Amino acid sequence: MADFVQALDPSKLVLVGTALSFVTSAFSAPVYNLPIFLFGTYAQEAPEAVQSLKTFTFLLAGSMFYDIVWMFNNSQHWFTKLLTILLLILKIPTAFSFVTALQQRGTQFSGLGIRGSDLSGATVWSMPGGFTSGGREGYQNVDSPTNGPKPLSVPPTQPVQPPQPAPSNPSAYQTV
Repeated sequence: MADFVQALDPSKLVLVGTALSFVTSAFSAPVYNLPIFLFGTYAQEAPEAVQSLKTFTFLLAGSMFYDIVWMFNNSQHWFTKLLTILLLILKIPTAFSFVTALQQRGTQFSGLGIRGSDLSGATVWSMPGGFTSGGREGYQNVDSPTNGPKPLSVPPTQPVQPPQPAPSNPSAYQTV
């Protein structure tokens, strides 16, 4: 199976998928297939666009499920339904060929964005707000005793002086 997938040309598969989805877009067919395949045409032409290829592969794989749901919920002419089924069948080797192309470029697939099964990377996880620092190791239970707030040091109070009237300067302003 791996040899068969490696022998497939992803660019030709995307081109055929784009043509089929363009033909079916004029009739009662899933409307998302043409934009997905157009995005795949764009993504496979850029050799450094690994993230775009990954996105296209996930969109293509997810759209297979939506194609099945769409065909059960909507009625089609027999010829349009045949083209939609052919497009659905074409998506399977296309997705496999893009997964193979991405693996040849050194990309690994995982749902959480972790490099394979490597959890010892440079990522450091911590709670916001410092819940793991400053003497508080974790959360506090409701029933546990609380330490009261530390009293604030109050500066010595100075005697309050009565407000002084503003000096009047009759020559500063004129009344008209």
